[in-house]
Amino acid sequence: MRWSPSLVPSGVHDTVYLVVDCGALGCVWREADIKDTDLETVIKDLLAGEYTDPQCVIAFNASENWSRDVTADIAREIQERCDHAYEDVPTWLEDLVHRHVSPEVQLPLAFSP
Repeated sequence: MRWSPSLVPSGVHDTVYLVVDCGALGCVWREADIKDTDLETVIKDLLAGEYTDPQCVIAFNASENWSRDVTADIAREIQERCDHAYEDVPTWLEDLVHRHVSPEVQLPLAFSP
């Protein structure tokens, strides 16, 4: 087997998170600085409104040879952070969260005469 150089630049996080964002001209992988592709930065950028209409978040780990759609995990984390802060999910993230977080079922109160 021949040796080939790594495609992963040095200094990159173990796992890189990229966001598919949609706008008037279509959907794109949003350009990001290498240092801004960690999980916490992506969540903070989503909450800060840095994306127009985020559709999904994909995690890549080149050193372990895997990738996966983590959109539902991110949407749940956003919902939990907003709940803990007693805040509504920001309007620009409502669609993302509603698509990926199943609403809690509120049970009716028992009626006793």
